Parts: sequence; structure tokens; C-alpha cells
Amino acid sequence: MHVVKVNPMSAPARFDRGHTDDLMSFLAASPSPYHAVANTAERLEKAGFRQVAETDDWDAAASGHGGRYVLRGGAIVAWYVPEGAEPHTPFHIIGAHTDSPSLRVKPRPDSGTQGWRQVAVEIYGGPLLNSWLDRDLGLAGRLSLRDGSSALVNVDRPLLRVPQLAIHLDRSVSAEGLKLDKQRHLQPVWGLGDDVLDGDLIAFLEQEAGLAAGSVAGWDLMTHPVEPPAYLGRDRELVAGPRMDNLLSVHAGAAALAAVAASGAPLGRIPVLAAFDHEENGSQSDTGADGPLLGSVLERSVFARGGSFEDRARAFAGSVCLSSDTGHAVHPNYAERHDPTHHPRVNGGPILKVNVNNRYATDGSGRAVFAAACEKANVPFQTFVSNNSMPCGTTIGPITAARHGIRTVDIGVAILSMHSVRELCGADDPFLLANALTAFLEG
Repeated sequence: MHVVKVNPMSAPARFDRGHTDDLMSFLAASPSPYHAVANTAERLEKAGFRQVAETDDWDAAASGHGGRYVLRGGAIVAWYVPEGAEPHTPFHIIGAHTDSPSLRVKPRPDSGTQGWRQVAVEIYGGPLLNSWLDRDLGLAGRLSLRDGSSALVNVDRPLLRVPQLAIHLDRSVSAEGLKLDKQRHLQPVWGLGDDVLDGDLIAFLEQEAGLAAGSVAGWDLMTHPVEPPAYLGRDRELVAGPRMDNLLSVHAGAAALAAVAASGAPLGRIPVLAAFDHEENGSQSDTGADGPLLGSVLERSVFARGGSFEDRARAFAGSVCLSSDTGHAVHPNYAERHDPTHHPRVNGGPILKVNVNNRYATDGSGRAVFAAACEKANVPFQTFVSNNSMPCGTTIGPITAARHGIRTVDIGVAILSMHSVRELCGADDPFLLANALTAFLEG
């Protein structure tokens, strides 16, 4: 993993192509939340972190100093306990999410008509549906086996395609716009044949994953574009790629946590990375931000260090979370959709996201925390608010603040084409975000 180092205040943070190159590799290798957490865990392992199971006795497994992480499904929580940490030492938390809008495979996946073999899919989250048309798609996710174990699978080559109707058969599309029925128009094709064969897709994936025939009992599978991330622009100052919302933040958070753990610097806080699943559909799951995972891990960390409930309360009261998620850069073709006085630009540094109706958790004191981190890293930052006439999205930020009573600040990187199969960011911004996150974790 490319380690991020906070720049001294005497010199501004400069674009590090190595960090963005590494982000692009991470995006390409993480077509599902399960792959994202596995890749994050592998990077943390190389930085000296080790996994602890939720079923372990943490008095023995998680009581000393050092880096540890917990995996559950498509979520990971990792933390580093510095030398001298007290049971009541507060946490500095980076929150993010591993899931992205996509087309996910249904329980009965084998479908087809008119001599075409198709895969039955369901819409996950809120994707820009038109962006999935006429794309070469792979298939990836988790296979649950009959023996109780699981295996990751990634068919990262052109396998599926959602074909758009030719304009000759829909002359109104130019005048009236594209209208897609989610049930009828988004089922991808993957072959030819007049007979729908139950079990055909899963049998194919068993072969792809090197598993015995009939060993798969369940699956969590999703399509993904196989086109790799790429630099673009006259000066290669932009990056296009899939799943930036929100693997960009997961990658930056993991790099920051590894850098802080490797620095050996004295810390007055316990740095944490919490990357959740299911943000795109409400976070209400055992691996979502509205579930018990983060609170359980933090509490058990306190108790493993000999703490009491009073220590837990003190630690939480002094903790801060940066909820890092992508936000909207000003769009050159739709500038009127943005607030006229808040126009975040790509490569302008991370954004502070504010909404007085608590769609974001940022308040004035939170702004001060983020401003201090950016000042320490010598990283510029921008502010985002929604146009009053437009609805405002939300993040895991308000959920984290309300569920755990932890002061939370919403931040991120400004991008274009959010929720498209292929999003667009500035090539400098991922490195600038990681530097700001590193400074925040240092406290």
C-alpha cells in the first residue's frame, strides 16, 4: 500500500501520483464490498495489523497495543492502540462505506426469452440506470457454501451486457428522453439458447471459482463494469473509474490508518477506520452504520484494556468521527443546480458537507476539527451545501452521531457523475483527502 505522509506546514501537500495509481488498482480489484474489505484487510496486514474474531476472548486477543481489525461480511472496522493508551482514551474515527449502486443477482438468476439467455437482476441503491446500458459487465461477489464457509468470485471479463433498444425502434427517445422500466429493460444477456436451465449461472461460477459442483448454497452477486480506471484530460488531471462512491474514502482511510500506525508518533487518540456496507439503501443491517458493529467493537476495545462502563462513556464523549463520502463538484453543464455561493471544484481539496436539517452531521465545532486537520496537513478544503430548491442527500454521518453519541463531521471528495457506472474525480483530490485524514487521526 502506498503510505501517505502528512506534509509539514511549511510546504503545501503536493499531488502524489503513487497514491492515485494505488487507488486505481484498489478500485479495479474491488468489484464488490466483500472484495473491498478483503483488499483493505490485506493492506492493513502488511502494515502490521492482525485480525481478531468477534467470537474470540478480546481480553487476550485485543488487550495490548498495536493494530487490529474485525471483518463482518462487507464491513471492516480497524483500529490502532498506541503505547500508553488508557481505557478512557477517545477515538478518532474515519467512517466510510464499501457498497455502490449496482445490478444484483436475484435468488433465481437464470432467465431468458426469444433465444437469449439472461441473468435476473434487482436494482441495488439508486444507480444512474442509463449508465449501465451497452457496457461490458463482469460478475463478482460472495458465494456461501454448504459447509458454512464462503468464497469470493470475480469474473472480471466481458460476460454480460444490458443492450439498449436501437433508435430505429424508439424514435421518440431523442425528443422525450430515455424511459427505462426497471423490471423489463435492465436484465442483461449472457448467451444464447431457447431453454432456461435452472442452476446454469451458479454452476458456471462454481467452475470459475474452482469449487466442487453443487457446493454453493447461497450467493451475494453483483455486476460490475470491466473497463479499468483511467486518467483522462489534457494533462491527465482527472480520473474516471467505478465505485469511487465510496471506495475512494475507504482507500484513503486505510492509507491514513496505516501511515499513523507506522509513524510511531505518540498519539492522544485511538485511530479507527470503520467501513460499512449497505449505505446506499439505508444502512439498516448488521454490517451497516445503523447496526451495532462499530459500537460493539469500540466498547470491547475499551473493556479489553481494563475499562469500565464509565471509561466507555468518557471515551465516546471525547471521540470524533469524520464521515468521509463523495460529494458533488459543480457541474459545468448544470451549474444552476448548485448553490450559487458554494461551487466545489475538482482538485480543489476535500469538501466539508453542511446541511442545517441534519442530512449531514457537520456543525460549527465539527468544522473547526476538520479545518485544524487540513491546516496541519497544509491541505485546502472547500464547503458544500445543497441548493435550497434541491433535495439534499445524506450519509452515515447523522446515523453515527445519533446511534453512538459521537461528534461527527461530514466530509469527502467532490466528483461528477455520482452513482454512474463510471464516476469522475480530480487526480489530486484522493491524495489531499488522505493527507487530511492522516492529520486528523494523529489528533
